[in-house]
Amino acid sequence: MAGSRKPGSRPSRPPAAEQLLARAARRVLAWEGARRARVELTMLDGAAMRRLNARAFGRRRLTDVIAFALPQPDGSLLGDVYICPAVARRLVTNGGRVREELIRLTVHGTLHVLGYDHPDGPGRTRSVMWRRQERYVRRLLGGKR
Repeated sequence: MAGSRKPGSRPSRPPAAEQLLARAARRVLAWEGARRARVELTMLDGAAMRRLNARAFGRRRLTDVIAFALPQPDGSLLGDVYICPAVARRLVTNGGRVREELIRLTVHGTLHVLGYDHPDGPGRTRSVMWRRQERYVRRLLGGKR
């Protein structure tokens, strides 16, 4: 995750929230044994996420996370994970926190980059990917929940 910078200026550190999410993605990669993988995270506003979803999948609707895996000729793996914080805020229910939901979306996208998938619909939360995702979210939150 790279921050933007003005010509001639010193590089700035990404905001704390972005650092937290980058660390979460790195931990998931390590727990999965994906030593030759790297994930870039990008936060998008609602309009940009809707455009990406339409361009990539032909779906003209807002979504929470989109992930792309880019296998490299040298055998390594690069992944791009796009997250919409506005959707994360709407997904938070029952006293949950936006921070936790952003971590969940980061884990979800990272697992997609690594090849995990889940069915659409009601079976989604019973899938192997979903159970693994929730286990990692609990670990990242220090066993909370």
